[in-house]
Amino acid sequence: QVQLVESGGGLVQAGGSLRLSCAASGSIFGINAMGWYRQAPGRQRELVATITNGGITNYADSVKGRFTISRDNAKNTVYLQMNSLKPEDTAVYSCNAKIYSPTYVREYTYWGQGTQVTVSA
Repeated sequence: QVQLVESGGGLVQAGGSLRLSCAASGSIFGINAMGWYRQAPGRQRELVATITNGGITNYADSVKGRFTISRDNAKNTVYLQMNSLKPEDTAVYSCNAKIYSPTYVREYTYWGQGTQVTVSA
């Protein structure tokens, strides 16, 4: 089994910074893309940023220039550095990982439990 565990959420004032971490553990043969998503109350979950195992990144327009996604493949961990936070960034942030099957023929998507980020005005 595979588990994703997030950490680093919390309460911060507008303009502040937070760094989220998500570590994957368990029966992992290889990880393809990893990413961060968020869901605010009353809204659908939305993509924040993704990163491939080769380091190619993709960001939502709303976070470009403020957030940076990175990963440590040796630790099976993905990070999200969030700077210049705004109240509208308040949401539950969840990580996901596309993990290969033992034969690398298929990949399976796993999700973390989510961590709350609250940005006060």
